[in-house]
Amino acid sequence: MRIPHLRWWIAGLLFLSTVINYVDRQTLSVLAPVLKQELGVTDAQYGNILTAFLAAYTVMYVGSGFLVDRFGTRRALAGFMVWWSAANMAHAFARGPWSLGGFRFLLGLGESGNFMAAFKAVSEWYPAKERAFVHGLVQSGAAIGAIVAPPVITALNAAYGWQPAFLVTGALGFVWLVLWLLLYHAPETHPFVTPEERALVLEDEPTGGGATMPKMPWRSLFGHPQTWGLLIARFLSDPVWWFYLFWLPKYLVEKRGFSMTEMGMIAWMPYLAADVGAIGGGWLSGWLVARGWDPIRARLAVMLPFACLMPLSLFIDRTESWVTIALICVVTFSHMAWKTNQNTLTNDVYPKALIGTASGLLAFGTGLGGTLFTWLTGFTVEWFGYGAVFVLMSVLHPISYVVTQRLVRRPFAP
Repeated sequence: MRIPHLRWWIAGLLFLSTVINYVDRQTLSVLAPVLKQELGVTDAQYGNILTAFLAAYTVMYVGSGFLVDRFGTRRALAGFMVWWSAANMAHAFARGPWSLGGFRFLLGLGESGNFMAAFKAVSEWYPAKERAFVHGLVQSGAAIGAIVAPPVITALNAAYGWQPAFLVTGALGFVWLVLWLLLYHAPETHPFVTPEERALVLEDEPTGGGATMPKMPWRSLFGHPQTWGLLIARFLSDPVWWFYLFWLPKYLVEKRGFSMTEMGMIAWMPYLAADVGAIGGGWLSGWLVARGWDPIRARLAVMLPFACLMPLSLFIDRTESWVTIALICVVTFSHMAWKTNQNTLTNDVYPKALIGTASGLLAFGTGLGGTLFTWLTGFTVEWFGYGAVFVLMSVLHPISYVVTQRLVRRPFAP
C-alpha cells in the first residue's frame, strides 16, 4: 500500500502532538483555582510547582536532543509521548503540593522532547522550500493547544471533576501514539511512501552533510559561530512567548480592568494571531526558497520586518484597552513568524546527523531565557510595573536579529 503525499500526513501528526503537548501543559493552569482549594496549595507553592516544570523542561532540552539522535525520531517521540502522557495522568493522584510538584517535574522531563523530535522529522522528510511551513505548522499547534485547553478542561471539570480532567487529557497521547507508530518511518525505509515522494525528499539533503556524517562530540558545536548566534538569539527572544503564555490573563484583569468574563472572551485572540503568524511566516520564507533564494538568506529576510515590529510593545501599556489587544495580537503574530524562521535555521545550518543534538543545545537557550525571564518578571512587575516589562521586550528581537545576522551566515562546516 502506498500513501500519496505521506509527508503531509506526518506533518499533521507533528501538529497534533504539539496540540496535545500544550493541552497537557495547560491542564494544571486551568485547574489551578480548584486545586488550590482541594489540595491546599498556596500561591508560593504554586509558583514552586511551575518552577519545577520549567527546570525539568529546560534541562531535558539537551538530553532529549541526544535521545532523538541516539534512538531515531520514531522511537524517541513515541517514548516522549508515553512519558509525558503518563505523567499528566498521574496528576489525578496528587494529594498535596509536594506530590503535585513531583508529577509536574516528571511532565517537564518529557514535554520538551516533542520539539526536538519535530526538528529531526523536518530534516528527514521535507525539502528546504517546505521546512519553514512545517515548522510553522508545529508552532501553530502550541497556539491551538492554548486556545482549546480552557474550554475543554473546564467542561471536563464541571462534568466529572478535576481528577478525570487529568486522566482524559493524558489519555489523548496514547490515541495519537497508535497513529504515529503506524505512519512514521524514515523516508529511506518507509513501506508506504511512493517512489516519487521518496525521491523528492532524499534529493534535497540539508546543507552541511547527510545522515551518514560521522558523529561529533557535542562540545565541538560551540566552536562554531552558528551555534552561538542561534543560542544567544533564542535566549533573548523566546521569553516574549513565555510572558504572553503565563502573564497575559493576569495583566488584562489586574492592570487593564477586564473582568474575568471579558478576559475569557478575548484572551484567545493573541494566540490565534500567533497561529497565523507561525504558518504565514513559514510559508513566506518557503516561497522565497522556491524562487531560488538561499535558505539562510530567505529566513533572515523574513525575520527582519517582524523584528522591526516588536518595538510596538512600547505602546501596549499606554493605550486604550482594545488598542492594547490589537497591539498584543500584532506582537504575538510577529513573534511566531520570527520564531518559525528562527527554528528553521537549525535545519538549514546543521546536517541531519546533528539535528537532535544541535536542537537540544539551542533549545536550552530557549528554556534558560524563559525560566530567568519568568522569574524576573514577578519582581519587575512588583517594583516597577508592567510598563518596564514591555520596554524590555521591545528591544529583544532587534538585538536578536543583529546577533543572528552577524553569526549565522553560512551552513555548519565541521
